[in-house]
Amino acid sequence: MVRNAFYAQSGGVTAVINASACGVIETARKYPDKIGTVFAGKNGIVGALTEELIDTGHETREDIAALRYTPGGAFGSCRYKLADPEKDRGEFERLLDVFKAHDIGYFFYNGGGDSADTCYKISRFSTLMGYPVQAIHIPKTIDNDLPLTDCCPGFGSVAKYIAISTLEASLDVRSMCRTSTRVFVLEVMGRHAGWIAAAGGLVADQGIPVVVLFPERPFDEKAFLSQVDENVRRFGYCTVVVSEGCRYPDGRFLSDQGARDAFGHAHLGGAAPVIANLIRAKLGHPFHWAVANYLQRSARHIASAIDVEQAYELGCAAVELALQGHNSVMPTIERLSDVPYRYRIGKADLKDVANVEKLMPQGFISEDGFGVTEECKQYLYPLIQGENFPPCRNGLPEYVTLQNRLVSRKLAAFHKEI
Repeated sequence: MVRNAFYAQSGGVTAVINASACGVIETARKYPDKIGTVFAGKNGIVGALTEELIDTGHETREDIAALRYTPGGAFGSCRYKLADPEKDRGEFERLLDVFKAHDIGYFFYNGGGDSADTCYKISRFSTLMGYPVQAIHIPKTIDNDLPLTDCCPGFGSVAKYIAISTLEASLDVRSMCRTSTRVFVLEVMGRHAGWIAAAGGLVADQGIPVVVLFPERPFDEKAFLSQVDENVRRFGYCTVVVSEGCRYPDGRFLSDQGARDAFGHAHLGGAAPVIANLIRAKLGHPFHWAVANYLQRSARHIASAIDVEQAYELGCAAVELALQGHNSVMPTIERLSDVPYRYRIGKADLKDVANVEKLMPQGFISEDGFGVTEECKQYLYPLIQGENFPPCRNGLPEYVTLQNRLVSRKLAAFHKEI
């Protein structure tokens, strides 16, 4: 029986999320006797609610293949929290109405932890309502905090970008520290998990005096200032990599802006100036600071080759799992060895993934709390290996923009304005 599929991108996009989309679409096209049209949600799950469905069948084979090299979200993403179906079934009923109207039997949701929870709920609700949809979650998060998978697509490329940027900026500071900047502070993403910050710690292997501030360790002002000052006295300069999720001992974020997103998460950003100004006030060292922000997650030009490979393979695996009859699962990466790096694709039940956050193991953080251990390096280095440069024209990467043609609506407009 041929059924259509729905694919949606969710949350903050990455340098490689479109590689997963490419894997989904290319694999689905191999099975025309089982999967008809692959619809993509315009702006993620919002596209399902508003019945704004993109017919990917209009896209050429070449353009779909070019998604492997294109950053951002080719179909648009969103941060939108569906209402709890036990309290308000309206949105879930709307999703099923849209799925029924367009004969959608496969649901592929490409996102992080909140998306895994949504995918799990849709799977359960659709079964309860007598219109079962095979819901497969495709992992994606630069935070690398999903459980039951060795790593998350998107993380390897961010880690590579941060490690390179930390190294290059440090060499710049080292060149000028005698008469100019002595401390450089780089703020990276990571709300509760310090995986990205840890990547900045890899530059210690290049002889860079670096101090890393992790969300997993409360900010110890006295110890931190002492370490920075010691580095400046010994080397003439110091680099600090601070996670946006770094907290004071009382649990407050250094960078909490006071606002919340749709999922209740604090809007973070501003840890770097807090740290830099503290250094100036307490130590008097000249400084500069930077916030990597969107640059770190969109830097496709220097993406990790292994990250691109895994993002694509997990997109392919999601379709294969659905065709094998699996439901409410997530394809995973299982590490087999560090050197050489080998892995295989596995799977995990969404009930074991949803609402579970994987933090940095304490054994990955150095005893003083300001660096990474050899065990951590063994984990990180394989994930940043290789380059997969995009094609370029006139000196710039040549990224693809899809047609994104919408199908005709079959239902009345959704009653809720989004």
